[in-house]
Amino acid sequence: MQRANIEPSFSLQPTPTVETSESSADIVKTIHVFVPLCDNKYQGIVPVPAKTGNGQDPGNNLYWGWSYGIRTYFKKSREWIFIRSVKVNDTIPERLLFRHRDRSFFLIADAYDGRYIKSCTVDFLKGLGGVMKDTMMAEGRIAGLYGNASALAYNGHNGLMDVDVPVSTVSADGIERDCFILACISKPYFSGLIQKTKARPLLWTSGLMGPEAYTLHDALTGYINSENGESIRMRAAKAYSGYAKCSVQAAKKLLLTGF
Repeated sequence: MQRANIEPSFSLQPTPTVETSESSADIVKTIHVFVPLCDNKYQGIVPVPAKTGNGQDPGNNLYWGWSYGIRTYFKKSREWIFIRSVKVNDTIPERLLFRHRDRSFFLIADAYDGRYIKSCTVDFLKGLGGVMKDTMMAEGRIAGLYGNASALAYNGHNGLMDVDVPVSTVSADGIERDCFILACISKPYFSGLIQKTKARPLLWTSGLMGPEAYTLHDALTGYINSENGESIRMRAAKAYSGYAKCSVQAAKKLLLTGF
């Protein structure tokens, strides 16, 4: 796979955490989803149609606004209630906020401009290690971002295929956060880094995949129900099998849980 023209390395040494005045007890359980928008120009991917592979166009992007993108799929979900959408900055042109219909959970999904896949990967890892933390208000309550989230999910092209990460990834606070990494060959690429953040990988991959929203959606159903890793994996495998037209056994070989 040919690499895109992206700066090859970055540091994950501890940096000043975004401090918040709220205690962790005040923060509603939140899942923070990181989505590097599919980008033919700035990512080392097998090219997709130009309309869906424009990383500067969230509305038509394969991993966001398209039929099985995070924004479209979760807005249609019976489990999640859409609250609002905001622009964060030029790096994150759209942030979505959802509330679970039955459980006390928020879901925050960030679309990263495809040219900033490095920033998306860095922010995800810094959040897992508790190096980066923040909150936002949601319906009068406090939702956690980055290291203040209960779980973090990365859904899109494997950024580690395009950029090199030094071994300085750390856990800044010793908290073991849950994570989902739905990207091609994510376990081999991310494993060493995830161990350093002390995060718990509930779902990641052994091979190539299409990181569309249904796999993450159904995995999160199991997570919110406090199911174990194997049960979450089975939910994800059934979802992936149904849309990718492969057997459940093949999907289970692709989708793994734990180290």
